[in-house]
Amino acid sequence: MTCSRRNFLAGAGAVIFTTGVAASNLVGGRKTLAATMEDGVKRYGMVHDETLCIGCTACTDACREVNNVPEGVSRLEIIRSEPQGEYPDVDYQFTRISCQHCDNAPCVHVCPTGAAFKDDETGIVAVDNFKCVGCGYCLAACPYQVRFFHPETKSADKCDFCRETNLKEGKQPACVESCPTKALTFGDLNDPNSEISQLITQKPVYRQKVELGTAPKMYKVPHGKGEIKG
Repeated sequence: MTCSRRNFLAGAGAVIFTTGVAASNLVGGRKTLAATMEDGVKRYGMVHDETLCIGCTACTDACREVNNVPEGVSRLEIIRSEPQGEYPDVDYQFTRISCQHCDNAPCVHVCPTGAAFKDDETGIVAVDNFKCVGCGYCLAACPYQVRFFHPETKSADKCDFCRETNLKEGKQPACVESCPTKALTFGDLNDPNSEISQLITQKPVYRQKVELGTAPKMYKVPHGKGEIKG
């Protein structure tokens, strides 16, 4: 018997965290995912340099156009901070909100149909629209709250580093190609000679919510003003 949206949702229970899927334990006083995942052949990641970002949103526009993301939802957002400093020396911090492409992704662990998966070849966390039954488990499990239901496909959706668009054509992700200040760097974290690997060893970087054991592959160069909150 095949698992369709209808027959799955008709018999689905309300409990998300069951045997064999993600759970949280306290280990040494810190939260970590009980389940673990293997690294891919490649581990594509990204760096967002907040010192170079000017908040122009060219990246969000390019993402929407290349990946046919409809209005009302977004795979990528740039959030502007409150003003920092005093007039006339006022500055802003811009931070990227998008999928973190976790090496140990909670969304993958809780998905009952395998629709949410981590690509063994690239390490990219992606969604198979045909397998998604719209249960919403992955949306609830994501600590970064960056998944959404696509209003047209009715399946879960999010940033996939342009896996089905630009990457297939041998290009960089749309956001990277469109950034006028080169605030975004994309590449293979398994390659010590790649630009991204070199960058994260040369500059101070941080990742969000690493204490959860998600091992996110989205790195950020901090703006340098105020407190960084993971």
